Amino acid sequence: MSSQRRNSTMRVPAFFRRLFKFTSMDFETAVWEMTHLVIAPKKVFRNIYYLPDTLPIAWGLIMLILRSKETKNTYHRPDPAFTYLLSLFLFLTGLAWGIAYASHALATIKVALVFVLGHFLGVSLAVATLMYFLVGRVLGKRRQGLFGPPPPNPGEEGLEFGYCFDVAIRAFLPVWVFLYVLQFLLMPLIAQDYWVSNFFGNTMYLVALSYYFVITFLGYNALPFLSRTEVLLAPVPVLVVIWLISLFTFDCATSLAPILWCGVGLRKPV
Repeated sequence: MSSQRRNSTMRVPAFFRRLFKFTSMDFETAVWEMTHLVIAPKKVFRNIYYLPDTLPIAWGLIMLILRSKETKNTYHRPDPAFTYLLSLFLFLTGLAWGIAYASHALATIKVALVFVLGHFLGVSLAVATLMYFLVGRVLGKRRQGLFGPPPPNPGEEGLEFGYCFDVAIRAFLPVWVFLYVLQFLLMPLIAQDYWVSNFFGNTMYLVALSYYFVITFLGYNALPFLSRTEVLLAPVPVLVVIWLISLFTFDCATSLAPILWCGVGLRKPV
């Protein structure tokens, strides 16, 4: 009996077992999530994690599969499709930034890899770890379990690291849209020495970071066993105050551009 429990405890999480099974990944749902994280983020967590009966039939069937015996009593989705897609998009975005601003091909590859491994996966893992311990202790209960249900107490629900990672990578999506894509396209305009350029550049940072905290709040607010999740929105008014001050003191576009965190300076594209 004890050996059986030990084997179930040491079982490889479903997320890692599916890491290279591309045919079993649900890229269609991942694209649906990416679209709605920008236009209707509340719907993503309400439908995918909390109220599957509100989904169309196709999505409902997907949820039945995801809530199968393998993922019983868990809100984490053991499907790497979203992680793969956003990593690919960040890699391509990194190549674009590198081609425009890096001095040679190796530096361009470095920018793309730093975007994926450092900015996206590294930051998301760090945030997920912080939220796993902080949110679990302050707003509810944390259980031992990384990417799936822990051993027994059947039916007991608690915060999983896998779910924290799910929320972190989804919260990064609008950051990628506004600060990695739109900022890159608008950089020739927002990097100018005009107040209006500073206004639009700094506003993009305000929107991207506010989106990040709103999506983080929605992710944890969807869990019925957490309380006082509204505190996760506390950074938003702080960001607004910082944004107002920065309009006259600081240029985010030329001081915080993603490529600057890769050791490559801004210059006019050749």
